[in-house]
Amino acid sequence: MMTEEEKIFAGVLFCPGDPSLKAIKLRTHNLNIDFNRLHEDETQERERILHEILGGIGEGTFLQGPITFHYGKHTVIGKRTFINFNFTVQDDARVTIGDDCNFGPNVTIVTPLHPMLADERKAMLDADGNTKRFCYAKPVTIGNDCWFGANVTVCPGVTVGDRCVIGAGSVITKDIPADSFAAGVPCKVIRSITEADSMRYKPEILADNRVIDK
Repeated sequence: MMTEEEKIFAGVLFCPGDPSLKAIKLRTHNLNIDFNRLHEDETQERERILHEILGGIGEGTFLQGPITFHYGKHTVIGKRTFINFNFTVQDDARVTIGDDCNFGPNVTIVTPLHPMLADERKAMLDADGNTKRFCYAKPVTIGNDCWFGANVTVCPGVTVGDRCVIGAGSVITKDIPADSFAAGVPCKVIRSITEADSMRYKPEILADNRVIDK
């Protein structure tokens, strides 16, 4: 018989009120508070807590805080990623974030889903006939070198490809292919990102700086 956590990863209904899951969430919620109480220059303690919260975090990654992780250990973040203020991850299912990403303020990643019918949201019966509340969850994957503007929401089951730019305020409900500029509610691909987007073609912004030749 699967545990409730195994049911999450299998994509089937699970009971979020199960004591084993509540224990994971309580530990993580308390660690969120510990992290958020620290000053920005208390770097060693902040890093220690992040390693306790997360399933993995790469070298050079920085979370500005405040942060809110639900399970925490279901999230893995790559190397050299910057995450701005008020990052929220409801990581019932797994959340994977790649290397060299940038996230603006107030980005939210959500993995759980609930039954559409109100009666089924209130209660259903488990295999033994016990009345419980259930939900299910779908993983989120974000590739390398992505930039998410402020107030982006990522919905369950979404994959965002490498090198994407997501406009501020977008709600991502479907997969976004690599090298795309996408925005809107719901978020849609506006165009591909190409060499024509290089700062070398914007001298009024580039000023006396230079693009590094590949």
